[in-house]
Amino acid sequence: MAHLWLRVVLDDGDYFGPGKIELLEAIEEHGSISAAARSMGMAYRHAWELVDAMNQAFREPVVAAESGGSAGGGASLTPWGASLLQRFRAIEERAQRATHRELEALQSKARPQS
Repeated sequence: MAHLWLRVVLDDGDYFGPGKIELLEAIEEHGSISAAARSMGMAYRHAWELVDAMNQAFREPVVAAESGGSAGGGASLTPWGASLLQRFRAIEERAQRATHRELEALQSKARPQS
């Protein structure tokens, strides 16, 4: 079925979309950036750069990370990060519902997959 792929672009050009949102979900699930990156098949450096970009895009950080060491470190979503995740998924769901009929019409005219 056809679906929407949403990217939110802020006034200053910073953006976030499904990839960054999936990373936030993986951080929430695994409790660390490195474990989240591994679960997504993503390089740790790339995951860290995405987290840093999100943290820089907003007045409040999205992810709070603790360095490794004997305790092992970790990462978690801040209250704002959890709100960002929830809001993006709500926008996504509303957009999908609002465009369902139009997407079905487009899909009905698509070539069949071979």
